[in-house]
Amino acid sequence: MLTICHRFFLFSLLLLAGHSAQAQRPDTTIIHYAGTLTGALSAGGVYRTLLTTTHSVSFSRGLHFGLPLTGTFTYGKQDRQLKEREALLNATPYYWKGRFRAYGLGGYERSNLRGIADRWQVGAGPGWSFYRDSLGTREVALSNLVIREATYYIDGSWRLVTRNSLRLKLLYTLRQFTVSTFTYYQPSIPTVSDFRVSQLATVTFKVTKRLAVNATSNYTHESRVLAGKNPDNYNMTVGFSYATP
Repeated sequence: MLTICHRFFLFSLLLLAGHSAQAQRPDTTIIHYAGTLTGALSAGGVYRTLLTTTHSVSFSRGLHFGLPLTGTFTYGKQDRQLKEREALLNATPYYWKGRFRAYGLGGYERSNLRGIADRWQVGAGPGWSFYRDSLGTREVALSNLVIREATYYIDGSWRLVTRNSLRLKLLYTLRQFTVSTFTYYQPSIPTVSDFRVSQLATVTFKVTKRLAVNATSNYTHESRVLAGKNPDNYNMTVGFSYATP
């Protein structure tokens, strides 16, 4: 999986080498790259290290189409024993016009912490931006997708479910500070007691035009997990991010 993440990162840099960001026009394609590296270290009763890196490439075509590609890899140890090795790859093509959004989803995930060998997702659904300023620095948006999800566990079992995926996005920028949160509620259809809840919150302080310091909080609860696995996972990390204009 490290090889997959490295290839994704190199692919992103190659794309950026051939394109530069510019003002969006109806007949142009703009490519935007962002990468973060965050970590945490604690000692005392439990010695813990955690490292997370995220890389994203966003393609926007004209005034209405976009394709964000995102890859995240997390590696963590407790008392020098491997506990966390998480990987997440997502493609979320979208169409927008005014306040309306239409989204697609293709995703892959694996999680040592939750005993997931492979998880595949495909889905689609509408969204609505209740508020968005002209610069895109402040936004309140809601989307609701239907996704089909296949999960293969490390014990050899597997399950196939359909989920409703409700997402709330909040974004606020004031001078050099940006606060963003993405909250997901994903119940199974029709068994709502089988659900997943997650929230990703980030506070960013812009140091230069491209470099920033950021703190990230990431929480996930999954109602159905393998025996012996914790249904809850929470991480808070601090690090740096780099983004093209």
